[in-house]
Amino acid sequence: MTHDFIIVGGGSAGCALANRLSADPSVSVLVLEAGRPDYRWDVFIHMPAALMFPIGNRFYDWKYESEPEPHMNDRRVYHARGKVLGGSSSINGMIFQRGNPLDYERWAADPGMKSWDYAHCLPYFKRMENCLADPGSDFRGDDGPLQLERGRAEGPLFEAFFEAVQQAGHPLTDDVNGFRQEGFAAFDRNVRRGRRLSAARAYLHPVRHRRNLTVRTRAHVTGVAFEGTRAVGVKCGGELIRGKEIILCGGAINTPQLLQLSGVGPAALLEPLGVDVVHDLPGVGENLQDHLEVYVQHACTQPVSQQPSLAMWRRPIIGAQWLFLRGGPGATNHFEAGGFIRSNDEVAYPNLMFHFLPIAVRYDGSAPAGGHGYQVHIGPMYSDARGSVRITTTDPLAKPALRFNYLSTDQDRREWVEAIHHARKILSQPAWAGLDGGEISPGPSVSTDEEILEWVRRDGETALHPSCT
Repeated sequence: MTHDFIIVGGGSAGCALANRLSADPSVSVLVLEAGRPDYRWDVFIHMPAALMFPIGNRFYDWKYESEPEPHMNDRRVYHARGKVLGGSSSINGMIFQRGNPLDYERWAADPGMKSWDYAHCLPYFKRMENCLADPGSDFRGDDGPLQLERGRAEGPLFEAFFEAVQQAGHPLTDDVNGFRQEGFAAFDRNVRRGRRLSAARAYLHPVRHRRNLTVRTRAHVTGVAFEGTRAVGVKCGGELIRGKEIILCGGAINTPQLLQLSGVGPAALLEPLGVDVVHDLPGVGENLQDHLEVYVQHACTQPVSQQPSLAMWRRPIIGAQWLFLRGGPGATNHFEAGGFIRSNDEVAYPNLMFHFLPIAVRYDGSAPAGGHGYQVHIGPMYSDARGSVRITTTDPLAKPALRFNYLSTDQDRREWVEAIHHARKILSQPAWAGLDGGEISPGPSVSTDEEILEWVRRDGETALHPSCT
């Protein structure tokens, strides 16, 4: 059988594309996802507060690491990617965030990109979403497949946070995805009635009944088959699956890897490995980019944080609340508020993003010793550092070499210093009086610009938003 469309990768792009293409009953669509199904009963995926569990777990995560990063003391930076239907939308932090409108104006300024400005993109942004917090807005949609719940952002710590950002000179905004991004507000989240709403749950599962749509999981595509320079199918599990159109939706790491394995990429890389070059295309695997984040953590003097939720004995209670009531601490990602600011007055629009969390904890679930705490996640959004994705062998199951070149540019280093100064300014405002028990991380020993950069080299984590050619 020859399919009209073969979509390689059942992640965010693949799920949306499968939905749209299969809406035409005259065509056949096959989705091949290398990871596991997103079983309805899988609490690690569907409970928002369980987001720390899939990351680092080989059943859900490809568990990539960068090559030793030369500007981060040769650290290998861990990089999670979803190995499950829904891709990384099934294991991420569930914050829904558009780019700034000026991002799309910047796109449109490039040759041939006029139709990618904000005015052209906005109707599609609206079409994809059902924003429960702002129905009828000129900037938000209300009947799309992706239902968005806004964080409640309630309690003493959130109240102090919103007051503190204003005391530090920053505005509040009604909606960071609406008329004005700059400022602080409650975040929209991919959560529906207490459950994660991944791309698979929003786009794919509602149309799985279509007779012209086939979805295969645990189907690892190892190559694209060519006749001359025309793609005619994919290699998967020892078989050749033929298709009229082959669409690669493997993301920033797996798509360039698969292209290179299939002979599309820089000949100077492929020929020494013994790969037959189908098309010498030097850009494939270049321009790898990402942004880091760190946590500025404080102890809390009052028992008002979510720190007790980390206790082992409370987890069955939280799980039962979520399972039977879709409520309680398990029903939220806890990234309920944050904002966007400019690192200095010369920046045209916001380049720093903040998340506030009413608990002191790392993505892997580890927490500092002690009692209650809270933290701000902070990082520059527009790093100008560029790296690469490159295969090192013809083995399709071997991981490619990832080099991000974090902190390799003057802009990167300057914005990181500015980011930490802004975070500390917010966390030292009078609004925290009676709550602030002192900075845990990075701590008072980190004060100079160079000490800040050394801490980022040592402690920075990826924000898990890579892109690549």
